[in-house]
Amino acid sequence: MGSYGKFEKNTFLYCLHTTVIQGGLTMSLHNEWISFSQNGQDGRLYLSRPAHVERPLPAVIVIQEIWGTDRHIRELTDRIAMAGYLAVAPDLYAENGVRSEMMGEERIDRVKDFLDSVPPQAWGDEALRNQELEKLPAPERNELKETLGTLFGGLGRFPQLVQTLKATVDFLQGYQYSAGERIASVGFCMGGALSALLACEEPRLAGAVIYYGNLPGREQAEKIQCPVAGFFGGLDHRITNQVPGFVESMKELDKHFKYEIYEEAHHAFFNDTRASYNVDAARDAWVKTLQFFKKVLA
Repeated sequence: MGSYGKFEKNTFLYCLHTTVIQGGLTMSLHNEWISFSQNGQDGRLYLSRPAHVERPLPAVIVIQEIWGTDRHIRELTDRIAMAGYLAVAPDLYAENGVRSEMMGEERIDRVKDFLDSVPPQAWGDEALRNQELEKLPAPERNELKETLGTLFGGLGRFPQLVQTLKATVDFLQGYQYSAGERIASVGFCMGGALSALLACEEPRLAGAVIYYGNLPGREQAEKIQCPVAGFFGGLDHRITNQVPGFVESMKELDKHFKYEIYEEAHHAFFNDTRASYNVDAARDAWVKTLQFFKKVLA
């Protein structure tokens, strides 16, 4: 039988021990970048796992925001590894295992700085963004415009990105530290939408978590074979207005879906590097995310 609806209020507290950090390194974790090739798909990912565990562990695929596998996503990957999982963050902007200069982390950081300096309505309005870009010197304007166009035009590449994520599942199934264990996904913003699509397209997935990402339609949802959890901001109307329809579809299809809407939270409330960060919503969602992983990856 399926289940759907909001998380219960009596969710237990999931406790984690702290780790010793010296010189900027988390001493109890093993971190590395890995390039791999699976079924004709070349990929690159950031991997984090408990350093002193030699047996295979359940795995979590951490799917990036539009900004890529930046420091925030890598730190989230480490946090999940600290909870006792093998965690990987695929670099969806790498081509043949390498980032172009246009999509490099330094260039994307400059794009973020630019967007933080313009009115919020310019984020989703190309004409307004271009007006603000025209105020910049030509070399900088052209570079940022090139990267912005690729970032915001990436939504049309979702089918290709889902294939990269499926190749990541292939990699994890054969990797010595995750072979034979269950695999789940969690994604944020763009990655939230991709986490949902991966649940639609990948029957090997044990569970999927969606943070404020676009939700699949009924036809796609019919293919979901794993439990799904979702976390949304009440002030993020464009995304959160999709929740009732998805709830109804999952109910009619007898699928498992639990969700939480934080009424005072905006889009990207979980990203502690952004002005949209909401500590209360993020704290609650994190506990419930770990609870979800504990259940589906056991």
